[in-house]
Amino acid sequence: MADVILEHIYKRYGTKQVAVKDFNLHIQDKELMVFVGPSGCGKSTTLRMIAGLEDISDGILKIGDRIVNDVPPKDRDIAMVFQNYALYPHMNVYENMAFGLKLRKTPRDEIDRRVRDAAKILQIDHLLGRKPKELSGGQRQRVAMGRAIVREPKVFLMDEPLSNLDAKLRVEMRSQISQLHRRLGATIVYVTHDQVEAMTLGNRIVVMRDGVIMQVDTPMNLYDFPQNKFVAGFIGSPSMNFLTARVQNGEFTIGGSRIAAMGRLAESLKAFEGRDVIMGVRPEHLGVPGVTDIPQGVNHLRGKVIVVEPLGAQTDLIVNIGDEPIVVKVEGQAMVNVGDDIDLLVDQTRLHAFDPATEAAVDRGTPSGTRGQADTTGLGYEYPGRAAPQAVMVTGASSAD
Repeated sequence: MADVILEHIYKRYGTKQVAVKDFNLHIQDKELMVFVGPSGCGKSTTLRMIAGLEDISDGILKIGDRIVNDVPPKDRDIAMVFQNYALYPHMNVYENMAFGLKLRKTPRDEIDRRVRDAAKILQIDHLLGRKPKELSGGQRQRVAMGRAIVREPKVFLMDEPLSNLDAKLRVEMRSQISQLHRRLGATIVYVTHDQVEAMTLGNRIVVMRDGVIMQVDTPMNLYDFPQNKFVAGFIGSPSMNFLTARVQNGEFTIGGSRIAAMGRLAESLKAFEGRDVIMGVRPEHLGVPGVTDIPQGVNHLRGKVIVVEPLGAQTDLIVNIGDEPIVVKVEGQAMVNVGDDIDLLVDQTRLHAFDPATEAAVDRGTPSGTRGQADTTGLGYEYPGRAAPQAVMVTGASSAD
């Protein structure tokens, strides 16, 4: 396996359109790095430049210790898995997986070993004699992955490989890819527009917008310490709520509601005294009195319920705070109806704020570990008499899990 290093990478089309701008990233050996962002943000273009399918306009690309800007795709020692399975319909699974090795004149016994080993890892060894038309979508995608695995490349590149699958199969295949990464110890660069895929798969995530890296960090560090409003809104499902608030006496005031900040954020808000900011709070960090365990204090938010979405294990409420709608996740069944006035409690340890002019985050601290707020201490995000939540440690788990 190998590191992948991108230094000041640009991709231009013509003289005006810049698809990727000053992209700098060091992907570590054996890391699963996810590129995520909305359509047109440049994530697939960047992946295709790593693969050699797109020319690099400016910058340096290294795979291992070799500069590969002008190296043809076939000589870069990479393997790609695309959104489209692209299997040969007249060949069975074994032949599809072996085809690339045959072109490289790999010895027959070596081909057989690699194909059967890959099929066993992917749990498709019982399907080797079938044609693609006899397979389900998930099985076809595993064959496409098997075709990449048998190459034994330095780097795997995956471009939205699960987009064509239904929701249940996507969950299954996410698990397969995660297990595959652990078994192979492979360097994987994975592109997706689905932030749930990004959060569940990546050791680190690159959040992109308009060809620019907005932030690179571990999933939980992005979740708890976003550097700007775009990252805060993109990471997390449902996405973070944003409300216009005025800072008065160190508190957020929204209409007749007051919410007191804590710790580092409270200190940082002093620079915004008397000014408007954007307050951010995630749907799961809001609660209904009597149902939630969020303590009551200077943290009440009053609004009107406009939508109730019962989902079984939880209920999603859409609540208007003045004329701004927010989403609230309530555990179990919420005994509220559309049109009800509602009093919400805000978890003060989980508040965010953003400068309306720049959309940069108001400093709430810097993560000292990889698990966000759970392993970052000393920021003052604890209720009096309550210990701060800690990361759950499981014996034998690695830090990359």
